[in-house]
Amino acid sequence: MAPIEHPSFGIMTAPMQVGYDDILRVWREADEVSAIEHAWLFDHLMPIGGDPDGPIFEGWTLLAALAAQTERLRLGLLVTSNRFRPPAMLAKIATTVDIVSGGRLDFGIGAGSRPGHPLARREYAAHGLPYHDAAHAVASLAEACTVIRRLWSEGEPFDFHGEKVQLTGAFGNPKPLQSPYPPILIGGRSTPTLRVVAEHADIWNIPGGDIDDAVRRSALVDRFCAEIDRDPATITRSIALPVSYDRPDNTRREIAEALGAGFSHVVLMLPSPYPDRVAHWVADELIDTRA
Repeated sequence: MAPIEHPSFGIMTAPMQVGYDDILRVWREADEVSAIEHAWLFDHLMPIGGDPDGPIFEGWTLLAALAAQTERLRLGLLVTSNRFRPPAMLAKIATTVDIVSGGRLDFGIGAGSRPGHPLARREYAAHGLPYHDAAHAVASLAEACTVIRRLWSEGEPFDFHGEKVQLTGAFGNPKPLQSPYPPILIGGRSTPTLRVVAEHADIWNIPGGDIDDAVRRSALVDRFCAEIDRDPATITRSIALPVSYDRPDNTRREIAEALGAGFSHVVLMLPSPYPDRVAHWVADELIDTRA
């Protein structure tokens, strides 16, 4: 496959083990660096790395604050756990952020933390949230995407009686600024989740690390699109790659592999603590060097 000619690059700052001022500094700087087009947080309620009792911020609240402090970057959560919030409430939260940002939201969502990640799993019991099996989570994700899109676009109240979601008199007002609604990014790699991607996603994101597996999963998205008569080219392929400040050559190599495999939307995950002028370093050392 030919390398992507016009990829987009973004950064991700995990809002754990770090202060608000540090994240704000990085986002404000990135907002001034044209090579960086988007910025992301994640959605966890307790740390999944470092001190398990360390500080962590709630993602959507922080995203709203950063939306108000930036002007250009597209922004979102990579990705929202659909297990944390009822979908109608999530639609309202996301609409608010889209309006606060002036229409810059990319709506990231996924089925929720996988059961094999104990540090992620514990946050459900700690916050009184149910944790259903994977099949339930994926079915809930599909219904959530349907409901959220309807709340963003329909002009009259409606009822929804799904297997997982029940709504009576549901209505979204105001609507998001973006029309018909913010782009929907779905993150995940399991086969059932990729079927939801084919049906609902504008962007599909997968964590990097095994490019061959990412390519196989991308081919599955193509297959599932064909099954529902959707053009797979209408789904942007996104990949999240870890950044090494000490070994930028490794990161540059992974970027080249991802672009060569057809992933045109690249999210560079920045470890904390963040160096001074880290956004400029990303542009100079990881993005602009591709020429």
